[in-house]
Amino acid sequence: MKIGKSSFTFHNVYLKDTSVIAGPKEAKGPLKPYFDLSYDDLRCYEKSWEKAEIKMYHQAIEILLNKSLKRKEDIDIYISGDLNNQIIIGTYALRNQNANYLGIFNACASSVEGLIIASNIIEAQNANNIIITVSSHNATAERQFRYPTEYGGQKPPSLTCTVTAACSCLLTNEKTNIKITRGTIGQVIDYNQKDAQDMGRAMAPAAYQTLITHFNDFNISSNDYDLILTGDLSYYGKELLLQIMEEKGYNIKHNYNDCGIMIYDRDKQNVFSGGSGCGCLPSVCYSYVLDKMRKKELKKVLLVATGALHNPILLAQKESIPVIAHAICLEVVE
Repeated sequence: MKIGKSSFTFHNVYLKDTSVIAGPKEAKGPLKPYFDLSYDDLRCYEKSWEKAEIKMYHQAIEILLNKSLKRKEDIDIYISGDLNNQIIIGTYALRNQNANYLGIFNACASSVEGLIIASNIIEAQNANNIIITVSSHNATAERQFRYPTEYGGQKPPSLTCTVTAACSCLLTNEKTNIKITRGTIGQVIDYNQKDAQDMGRAMAPAAYQTLITHFNDFNISSNDYDLILTGDLSYYGKELLLQIMEEKGYNIKHNYNDCGIMIYDRDKQNVFSGGSGCGCLPSVCYSYVLDKMRKKELKKVLLVATGALHNPILLAQKESIPVIAHAICLEVVE
């Protein structure tokens, strides 16, 4: 059911299972025990970065199907997103699979965008089982959005490190112990930010706008959640969001964190401001956070995925960086 201008409630959408395939830098971070599989080679023993990401993507779906005891034939729709031009990773991973396919792109916000789309389809009784898979790869993304990785240019502290991960989630109308209950679609906003090496601070206003819209639409406060988790604002973006929220009269310090901070150990790993990418939020949420929810250490979590909707051509033309954020609520069913 639609709530306000931007939000929805869901009554018959459940999270069945998830899978996370991580890269070598992510495997050296604090969340390795929660991943389904990780690689010590950034190429995943393939001949190119793109082939490596396709391999991880395919494995994420295969592991998810095995965990959920589902066959490919049981899946009504596959929703897919990544950071490569023409979202090719999901397309190539699913080619010749007889899969009903929806390709989506909201940059690093694609994971929650996919969850919202799938939840609406299931709630409308137009599908029973939908798999949402997103991926990002440090080498493919850095080469495409900033500069060739071989260039070796100086990187500022505000830079985020693209997470190498493929993450898959099965939503269903079959009852499980974790339910999707609320969602809020974000709006494209632009504060005339042009620095592609400071994406966290560029995206923070979008997270703020979506959070406020979500609270207002449902007439709730931040205290309604055990945890509010943004996608990839990382260190500087997280600090800016906290500052904006406090200035507007919202104190979320006690129940807020950012996946870009959680995925790495910034004191021990050379990751600059922290993590980013399509795989950043789901690699944390589909592993560590869901483990906490299944143990009932967390009962209600709000995921706010943020995305920068630019490309290198427009940045070269001195254009600004539009941004967006989407939110969805995961809730433990008693």
